[in-house]
Amino acid sequence: MRVLPWVLRSRFARATGSFFDVQRADATFGGSIPLGRRVRVKTAIISDIHSNLAALTAVLDDIKTQGAERIVCLGDIVGYGPDPCPCIDLVMKCDICLLGNHDQGALFDPEGFNSGAERAIFWTRSQLEASAAQSGDGDRRWEFLGELPRTYQDGDSLFVHGSARNPLNEYVFPEDTYNRRKMEKIFALVRRHVFQGHTHVPGVFTEDFRFFSPEDINHEYRLTNNKTMVNVGSVGQPRDGDPRSCYAMIEDGLVRFRRVEYPVEETIRKIYAVSELDNYLGDRLRDGR
Repeated sequence: MRVLPWVLRSRFARATGSFFDVQRADATFGGSIPLGRRVRVKTAIISDIHSNLAALTAVLDDIKTQGAERIVCLGDIVGYGPDPCPCIDLVMKCDICLLGNHDQGALFDPEGFNSGAERAIFWTRSQLEASAAQSGDGDRRWEFLGELPRTYQDGDSLFVHGSARNPLNEYVFPEDTYNRRKMEKIFALVRRHVFQGHTHVPGVFTEDFRFFSPEDINHEYRLTNNKTMVNVGSVGQPRDGDPRSCYAMIEDGLVRFRRVEYPVEETIRKIYAVSELDNYLGDRLRDGR
């Protein structure tokens, strides 16, 4: 397995756990937050940007109109799309950012990726390497990705890319509500609320094994003392049949799902122009699949 020199320090940290404990994550972004206390900060939660600069820019503009006090990114900044470097630069400005499996794939050789995703991540790596050779910005991007934590705990709310059981790689799909054993094991690890991405399908999972899409709940859900998992959807590659970007706003226990239009064809043209990126990665954006 090829290991990039910029991430050797991160690999050591990964082994020791120093980048992934709760207090480290909290301290990195403005100070430790005592567990068990809910911080009532109006928060925008984004995920799965996948190097789609047009989508990310549109979402960040929408977030400004909502008066968010902080932005949390649940990972997968890169992969699939044509603009990894500028997307990383924008996400660096977020208050909190977690590691996604595609971000890890750019740092280390990807595992379990299909051929299209693998080719895209190797192309992404080449873009980061080229930027590092041209200026110091590339090293700064590698360092940022290499130091991202896997989890962030804020009071009773856990933020992950995948799931509470496997923060990096586990998918929790709507149809998993029929897999009682899987859901019981995951919910057993949930303190109160979990915000996650990874599947690119937004919605709410409840402890009684039900799933509600944003349309089912009029795009709003009031959190209670019951355990809940909230998938915030995808900024750069939605897969719920709606091509608009998706993210979530949370304030005082109310989760609101936001859909944002962006110039899809602009991203598609950029993907078509890169031979290492499959045209399918552009085509799927039109249908949100």
